[in-house]
Amino acid sequence: MEFGGSLVVIVLLAIVIALILLGVRSVSQGEEWTVERFGRYTRTLSPGLNLIIPLVDKIGARLNMMEQVLDVPSQEVITRDNAMVTADGVVFYQVLDAARAAYEVSDLRNAILNLTMTNTRTVMGSLDLDDVLSKRDVINTRLLVVVDEATQPWGVKVTRIEIKDIRPPADLVNSMARQMKAEREKRAAVLEAEGLRAAAILRAEGMKQAAVLEAEGRRDAAMRDAEARERLAQAEAEATRMLSDAIEKGGLQATNYFIAQKYIEAFGKFATSPNQKTLILPMEATAAMGSLAGIAELAREAFAQGRAAPTTAPWGPRPPEGG
Repeated sequence: MEFGGSLVVIVLLAIVIALILLGVRSVSQGEEWTVERFGRYTRTLSPGLNLIIPLVDKIGARLNMMEQVLDVPSQEVITRDNAMVTADGVVFYQVLDAARAAYEVSDLRNAILNLTMTNTRTVMGSLDLDDVLSKRDVINTRLLVVVDEATQPWGVKVTRIEIKDIRPPADLVNSMARQMKAEREKRAAVLEAEGLRAAAILRAEGMKQAAVLEAEGRRDAAMRDAEARERLAQAEAEATRMLSDAIEKGGLQATNYFIAQKYIEAFGKFATSPNQKTLILPMEATAAMGSLAGIAELAREAFAQGRAAPTTAPWGPRPPEGG
């Protein structure tokens, strides 16, 4: 009888220990567990040590609350201008409400994946091929707005969507390469034409400035030549006037000197002419001697006048000596 009582106590103690173990739950950091009582959600267990009622409460869903990465597989997309491209991507999301993520949608990861793929086709299909290839940031932003808004009822926050790769068909890639080459050749031709035009303009400006400077030089030279001719004419006129005055006063020797000087200068020009190698002088020696004699007589008269000038006093001529 005593052995039977001890066995009952041991059994009851074991049951109590088992119930205590069933009621204690330890949740890891970064996770949250939902608790169901008779199949209905009651509360969420946070990280740490938690207690539940054994045999009444049970653990429903174990959810990862950290940010997670979901790969979007490649899919074919038709753009607005009917070009076929292949695109894939990646989605970053985080569960904010464990209860809604567990009970508002079935298979959360698959739902986010399909939602992203369908919206990728929608967004990229509304753009031309050039925009699809050059405006990935626009595609990423539009996808993020649409998918995040659609997943809010599930207690999920989509933090980022990135298109990883966009691959056009091979024939389209070849056409794009030819188009790019043609564009670059066009730019090179335009730049070369602009360079040639600029060079021609600079050459024309230089020729214009050179012509202006040359014309200014010719004008200055002509002005200087005119001034020289004017001065020479003035000198000739003055010499002629002086000669005329000398003739009027009876100075024939001055006339002979002037004519002899011009005569000798004329023969000097004949002698220095580049077209004449032999000079024949059809003149008599007496004529040349007469011209030289006139020059000598003119010089004697000049010296005689120079001596006579100091003998004349300011008050009149001196009386002759012995008179």
